[in-house]
Amino acid sequence: MRKLLTRLLKRPVLWLSNRFSSRPDRGRVFAALSDLLSRILNGEKKKGLIVPFNINTGKFIIFSDQHKGNRNGADDFALCEPDYLMALDYYNQNGYHYIALGDCEELWENSLASIKKQHRLTFEKEKQFISRNAFIKIFGNHDLNWANDPLAPFQLKEIYGIDVPIYEGVVLETTVGNKRMRIFCTHGHQGDKVSDGNWFSKFFIAKIWAPLQAFLRINPNTPAYDATLKTAHNTMMYEWSAQQGDLLLITGHTHQPVFESLTHIERLYRQLLFARKQEDKSMATTLEKEIADRKFSYNSISDDYLKMQPCYFNSGCCCFDDGGITGLEISEGVLRLIEWKMKDEKMERIILEESPLAELQQALSPK
Repeated sequence: MRKLLTRLLKRPVLWLSNRFSSRPDRGRVFAALSDLLSRILNGEKKKGLIVPFNINTGKFIIFSDQHKGNRNGADDFALCEPDYLMALDYYNQNGYHYIALGDCEELWENSLASIKKQHRLTFEKEKQFISRNAFIKIFGNHDLNWANDPLAPFQLKEIYGIDVPIYEGVVLETTVGNKRMRIFCTHGHQGDKVSDGNWFSKFFIAKIWAPLQAFLRINPNTPAYDATLKTAHNTMMYEWSAQQGDLLLITGHTHQPVFESLTHIERLYRQLLFARKQEDKSMATTLEKEIADRKFSYNSISDDYLKMQPCYFNSGCCCFDDGGITGLEISEGVLRLIEWKMKDEKMERIILEESPLAELQQALSPK
């Protein structure tokens, strides 16, 4: 019976999920991001930190949107937990600084007590970074309680055994050549009328969507290397970041990986044009085949991808329905979009895209 209902209801349920999950307003998005960045740069440490790093030796891993639940049918993270745990071991052992970019705990659908009980091991792995003073926790809309609940500091100390500050954003700051470069990281829900503290959205998710999802066992998050066109929210994030000069913006929230302001399908089209220009027939054939294989995932594509600045990045999420997770790495002066996924019964770290920070800065401020 469940399988039949899932087959019949999956499409309308996913439509409802999309309908009530996001409604970004361009003016609100721009104002919220500008205000947060200004307050961090002006030293409001309750809003966020400025973290200087050496471009050659600094190491960061950015994961967002785990949505840890209570292991019922609505816990999208449960399937991805092995990938996440393996990834945290790798990054801790290799001396990375971990930025948890929001929606780490699904507090709209679950009590904190149930999440703590079911995901003790993930919290233990995260504590390894805290012991090295290499952990920054940022709140999103689904774990907004960390920012506005007066008991949050005590709850976090109970989880991690130490005081863990909560921020809305962080600015990573380095020097490339003789130029300053800033990377602004925040969850990205700001300015979204549905997500940014909206009571009805929380009610819908907690009381309607979560029970239905748990029964039907539907995960709305498509596989990690998503080929679809950018969501409206990602587009607005790009438009804001494109106005900031030499600033890079990194968010989560939409669950859709974006690298250099482009989704995977947009990057494929751009690479195809370059291959044809260089008369590289072998590469062009390979790209044409991959684009054809992915045509089920999108309806149209805009020519804007040829003009876009490489200023916006999105970490994707850690709750994809294929068990994989995506994130963004910074190490050895290179920014990478990575995926952790089980392949041939072995966990693998896969580099999906990468660009040197020096090249990104040059592209944004060529003079």
